[in-house]
Amino acid sequence: MSHWITPEWPAPASVRACITTREGGVSEGSYASFNLATHVGDAAAKVSANRARLRAQLSLSQEPQWLEQVHGTQVVDARADGWVRTADGCDTETPGLACTVLTADCLPVLLCNRQGTRVAAVHAGWRGLAGGIVGVAVGRFQEPSESLMAYLGPAISQPAFEVGVEVLEAFFEGARSDAQVDAIAGAFTPSDRPLKFHADIYTLARAELAALGVTAVYGGNFCTYAERDRFYSYRRDKTTGRQASLIWLA
Repeated sequence: MSHWITPEWPAPASVRACITTREGGVSEGSYASFNLATHVGDAAAKVSANRARLRAQLSLSQEPQWLEQVHGTQVVDARADGWVRTADGCDTETPGLACTVLTADCLPVLLCNRQGTRVAAVHAGWRGLAGGIVGVAVGRFQEPSESLMAYLGPAISQPAFEVGVEVLEAFFEGARSDAQVDAIAGAFTPSDRPLKFHADIYTLARAELAALGVTAVYGGNFCTYAERDRFYSYRRDKTTGRQASLIWLA
């Protein structure tokens, strides 16, 4: 487990969180070695073995809530029934049930309240982030946003994240305040190619959280694209695995 990431944030003692890397598993080839996704072409037995190893090493009392992610804005209740739910985020108040998202460049956002009674995990690719999925997740806590904290897990960094003008326009259209508009403008720098920009997804997420009233934001110090030995990156490799970001209540 030493090669996995334990978020550094002042979460309550009842909150546990872990982010896996590509190290420590049994998958081979393009998926080497700790791929946790079933939809990327890896051998099912290898993924099952990796998931079993994940649960054992984290001492989870039940199977995590796995999601079929569709780059949307739906956030669902995590449940301990073994069903894979179609959504891009989940939350729970149930101890021992890990809210889980899979990523390989998109941004995982982990959320908890200061009371340590509810947690959420969000898959925030640019479409979901621009569409407001973080706001949906924050709203499910049903308490003042100021009482929440967020951790931004490993995602692609700005130098490696070239996007088209439609991405910039989508974030401006979803802006909640003038301050957020200014922050969005600062998150895009022109590329050498016409009508292309380099987007800072971490800055965009912090701007969204600030607009929602969540000011306790941590993490955002990785690059899945550049750190080849540590993280899977779809943009870099195309055929590749996925790392998991998990958060649960003890």
